[in-house]
Amino acid sequence: MRDTILQKIKELEEEHQVNVLYACESGSRAWGFASPDSDFDVRYIYARHRDSYLSITEPRDVIELPVDEVLDVSGWDIRKGLQLFLKSNAPLYEWLQSPIVYKEETDFKQTLNGLMEKYFSPRSGCHHYLSMAYNVFTNELQGTEIKLKKYFYVLRPMLACQWILAGKGVPPMELAPLRTLITDPAIQAAIDKLLEQKAQADEQAAIAPVAILHEWMALTLEECKLQAAELPAIRNETAELDALFRKYISYDF
Repeated sequence: MRDTILQKIKELEEEHQVNVLYACESGSRAWGFASPDSDFDVRYIYARHRDSYLSITEPRDVIELPVDEVLDVSGWDIRKGLQLFLKSNAPLYEWLQSPIVYKEETDFKQTLNGLMEKYFSPRSGCHHYLSMAYNVFTNELQGTEIKLKKYFYVLRPMLACQWILAGKGVPPMELAPLRTLITDPAIQAAIDKLLEQKAQADEQAAIAPVAILHEWMALTLEECKLQAAELPAIRNETAELDALFRKYISYDF
């Protein structure tokens, strides 16, 4: 599949006359809880020719390929990417930490990784992850049968929120390091069991509710909600990222 993804990247570069600076896996395969039939969620940052940014018309800042059951490929223009980096966009900060990298020909990723802690907003990140976890918990973890993967769609963002509230900075993308926050052996055992099930089940697999996880998640989400409200807002200047924008659109391709 890696060769297929690299070919897709090459084709979109040629078709749209762009240079992909960085491409990675962004979904469950990178988070650490893929199913055998999980799709591939490829995300990337690209730059156009410098002259494209000097036009009176603004080109579309997203390039997406048609989604199918196997591949979901979507990327952002570097200007959009840096604007979102300035705003401490959590998905972008995750992409930059992905353990599965498909393309990295410049020092773009390395440079932004070195700036993440400086531009990271605990308030923004915490509210993003808390909202994600709370919405799935409220809407998807109810009833007598629950999609197995939905537990992880609560667990990972909830732990990311806890990571931020613990003062640890940018939360890691992968589930494994986030689990170090959990001190209850019974909770860890329940998660281990879910991981074993998900590694063998398809994406639509459903299970009976896991009471111990429901109770723990409900309590933890309420605690996070109270603490997140106290986080201050931060504001960063654009000059440093403006310079990076000019640098990376100057690469020859």
